[in-house]
Amino acid sequence: MKTMGRGTRGKGQGRKYIEAKAKKIKILVLDVDGVMTDGSIILDNEGNELKRFHVRDGHGIKMLGKAGIKTCIITGRKSKVVEIRAGELGITDVYQKIFKKSVVYEELMRKYDCTDENVAFMGDDIVDVELLKRAGISAVPLDADDEAKKYASLVMKKSGGRGAVREFTDLILKASGLWKKVSGEFLG
Repeated sequence: MKTMGRGTRGKGQGRKYIEAKAKKIKILVLDVDGVMTDGSIILDNEGNELKRFHVRDGHGIKMLGKAGIKTCIITGRKSKVVEIRAGELGITDVYQKIFKKSVVYEELMRKYDCTDENVAFMGDDIVDVELLKRAGISAVPLDADDEAKKYASLVMKKSGGRGAVREFTDLILKASGLWKKVSGEFLG
């Protein structure tokens, strides 16, 4: 992961900056296409939409939940596949076909009694810039749009749908000191 500068929010800051931010996170907000998936939209001959999700991203979301951090989805497209995957992962806050993501973001902050500093956000395109700027910690996958990268706290080493979400969830868990709590059953 590469730490990116955003004025005074991240420029020149390293591990201590991220640790301080991660300890305040209560919710993770994710975009879907290009973040949880590789951004491809596959349509079959009947018009059914297919998406490919990375299993380790899902496990990272599950571990966040065990640590008490809620995951929410705000996406611009509407897809039954997203509802199914969110259900598998225990994500109950799923907002689809949202043009102005900041409206739902505000709703989520009220619902979970949060401020910007309590939110981690991952997006990948210019429609996500407003939330990339606002969230306490924001990240983009390696293959995100260059404009989105300018506003993210972090650029992951992995691409969308290829482990970028897991990289971000692991970073949050480790930097906040919650890693041992959720990994202990696996690592002994």
